[in-house]
Amino acid sequence: MLYLSDLRSYYLCCVPTDMRKGFDGLCGIVTSGLQMDALNEAVFIFFNRKRNQLKLLLWEGDGFAIYYKRLEKGTFEIPVANDGVSSVSITARQLQFILQGISLQTIQFRKRYKKAV
Repeated sequence: MLYLSDLRSYYLCCVPTDMRKGFDGLCGIVTSGLQMDALNEAVFIFFNRKRNQLKLLLWEGDGFAIYYKRLEKGTFEIPVANDGVSSVSITARQLQFILQGISLQTIQFRKRYKKAV
């Protein structure tokens, strides 16, 4: 079962991905395309060109897991990234919004107390 925690890092691949890729293919994209280590317990997020399919790749300590979602209607909204950037870091909350179909552009958070670090 997938649990989205703020303790993990989340990296969204900005380049459309072939959804036929499995564990080795996605790890290859992480290593060569994103220049990151697939074993660092981060969640790597991949979308197809149409943005109606999504795969999450994560290392669970003893092996990789892939979570796959295909929308029957509609598309996933992807955060805006600068040109030439291969990946974008997002939060667990942003990933949850993407999975639930909530528009990232119109979310407004109300003011809350946050302790200074």
